[in-house]
Amino acid sequence: MKTITEIDEKIRNGSAIVYTAAEFKRLVREGAGVSAADVDVVTTGTCGVMSGTAAILSVPVAEPGTFERAERAWANGVPCMPGPCPNERLGLLDLIVSGTAHAGAGYGGGHLFRDIVEGREIEVVVEAADRSVEARVTLDDFSYARLFTTRSAYKNYTAYVNTRPTRVKTIFSIEGLQGPCREVSVSGCGEINPLENDPARLAIRNGTPVLLNGSVGLVTGEGTRSTPARPNLTLIADMAGMQPRYMGGFKTSAGPECITSLGVAIPVLDDRQVAALRVLDECIPLPVADINTRAVLGEGTYADVWQQPDREVTYYPEWCGECSACVAAAVCPTGAFSRETGIDRDRCLACTACLAVCPNNALEAGEGSIRVRGRKVPITLRQSGRTLAEDLCRDLKEMILDRRFTFTGGAMR
Repeated sequence: MKTITEIDEKIRNGSAIVYTAAEFKRLVREGAGVSAADVDVVTTGTCGVMSGTAAILSVPVAEPGTFERAERAWANGVPCMPGPCPNERLGLLDLIVSGTAHAGAGYGGGHLFRDIVEGREIEVVVEAADRSVEARVTLDDFSYARLFTTRSAYKNYTAYVNTRPTRVKTIFSIEGLQGPCREVSVSGCGEINPLENDPARLAIRNGTPVLLNGSVGLVTGEGTRSTPARPNLTLIADMAGMQPRYMGGFKTSAGPECITSLGVAIPVLDDRQVAALRVLDECIPLPVADINTRAVLGEGTYADVWQQPDREVTYYPEWCGECSACVAAAVCPTGAFSRETGIDRDRCLACTACLAVCPNNALEAGEGSIRVRGRKVPITLRQSGRTLAEDLCRDLKEMILDRRFTFTGGAMR
């Protein structure tokens, strides 16, 4: 048995043994007999489309007395809710913005949040009773800018197929989920997900320090749809410390969604936690359901998704046929690809949507498949970024090794 205080002391004196989740899983696969005496901290993470993400912003838009009370507001065209404090005649607004609110098919709250963190100028439009007010602001102008989530890091996700012969518009597809059973859409980072590694929440509790999109934050409780079988979390963090590559917008056939990332350090106090940390992709079930009825049709595992070669997308410009319009670039849900510049790794989620539409097969990755009703159905969309999640795990490990993170003292940027 160890205590949090003892682990914090080891972090402070530089003797803590820290692994990322990927490093720890490698030891498990190699048959290493790891016990609690052999490890002090394992950093876990997840990254992907998380609809329950929103922001609270305090934004200066006008001189005091310019208007009495805002009735409606938009930021870069994305609708915001003024409030909860009316801020009468102050010219300073509190705005609540949903990550799934959108200005159009290609721009929504997730895109806005990344633009804010990147320091881009944001156009805010406010309608009051007798006038319209416009302002241009950046993150430096906000007196308060926090991101919060209502449900993050689901321990268990469901993969989806469409059993009907037509396409179905859904947030789980880019151009509509093709049927009948022609493709599978998946979510979740499998064996490195924080709640897969701490399902009983022995370590992940209210007040636990985390990295939300790379910024120091806190767990504030269970998520809105959390259940014992499918737990998830609510979180909050300051946007000023966030890293753009871990967040952003994601276009779907049902409108823009929001990419969010979470990193959680698991203190290893005893062998119960080691047992939970030994979970592997091939042991984590991934049920497959019909998008229309949500009836479960089969089950794979996360090994079908992530234990494939060539997880990242590779572009071969010599194969490109230079079509008049690049359909791969058009379908990319994060705007990460163009045939002229290739793949922007800071925006690419490795979702593989581009692979299926390129007529010249100029893009390649190991996609995987899941067996549904007796036959293999290709995975054509991954709405979680395993590589980005692993990068966040490494960031958190480096913070611990640099003594910028402790469990009782919190974390520093």
